[in-house]
Amino acid sequence: MNFFHYLKDKRNFFILNVIIMFFVSLMMIVSTDSRNAVSNIVYTNMVIFFIVAIYVIIEYYYNREFYRELNDLVESNHEEFLATLPKPRNDEQLLYLELLKKVNSVHGDQLQKLYNEKRDHQDFITSWIHEVKVPIAAGRLLMENSNGRTVESLVDKFEDELDKIENYVEQALYYSRIDSFSKDYFISEVVLDQVAKNSVKKYAKSFINKQIRFHMDNIEQVVHTDSKWLGFIIDQVFSNSLKYTGEGGEISVQFEEDRKEKRLQIQDTGIGIKPEDISRVFEKGFTGFIGRSHAKSTGLGLYLAKEMALKLGHDLSIHSEDGKYTKVIIHFPKIRNYYHL
Repeated sequence: MNFFHYLKDKRNFFILNVIIMFFVSLMMIVSTDSRNAVSNIVYTNMVIFFIVAIYVIIEYYYNREFYRELNDLVESNHEEFLATLPKPRNDEQLLYLELLKKVNSVHGDQLQKLYNEKRDHQDFITSWIHEVKVPIAAGRLLMENSNGRTVESLVDKFEDELDKIENYVEQALYYSRIDSFSKDYFISEVVLDQVAKNSVKKYAKSFINKQIRFHMDNIEQVVHTDSKWLGFIIDQVFSNSLKYTGEGGEISVQFEEDRKEKRLQIQDTGIGIKPEDISRVFEKGFTGFIGRSHAKSTGLGLYLAKEMALKLGHDLSIHSEDGKYTKVIIHFPKIRNYYHL
């Protein structure tokens, strides 16, 4: 900052001094002998002007180094500029520097968030491509080794692989809509029975092929939610249950309610989850020991279900015993302000 810019910034200070000098001069005219008034006024104003000039010059040279270093920092391309910020000379400069640090911190957090989102998106795409190639490869193998197979068996196998691809595509679709969720939901009164039955119909073939028994209580219960997103959540839970429940197993759906919440429980008699994996089943990309050993899990289904549930104002929890059962609970709090979503 040069001296002329500094004087320009001090214009309000100079205007105030001119006003003060005017009133001082006026008071001297009124209260003193008119013969000496003019000389006294001139002398007084010269002294005040001299004092103000000395003060301005001293203050300028006192702060000049700070502004020079700050200006050099602005004109430079130094990335770690916070480490080279000049030392403040007064409280005003300290406040400006603190504000600058705050803005930089917020900007850095936003950049980190964008970077994490981009990385997560790339990880998802990589994982998704890997998983969707599996049923495609399986379909090609079926075609290459179709000799001796009946048309019905081939069609049945192809349908299984197409169902897997459809599920992966649905996951990708819903994943892409998470960020715009606030524009893509409608909260209304939804009957749980109908949503659950729609999901069962979707996986009817898997139930039949694996001869899995299904039991559902009468759950003509109403919850406040979005039927489309809730349907996706229940689909992911059923998909997981069917993957890890052996032939002749059982999947049941029950409803509970207390003063605080309503709960939809989906329990299977599958292979369960190891205790050390329970706390991480909702992490993105986490497959756990069971998923790795059976090569069936993408680690995305339960993650997406949990994210959707939280955005709807619900919650998802899981209880399991290795080798015996897994129970997923969808929680519907009775008091919820959906306008805060």
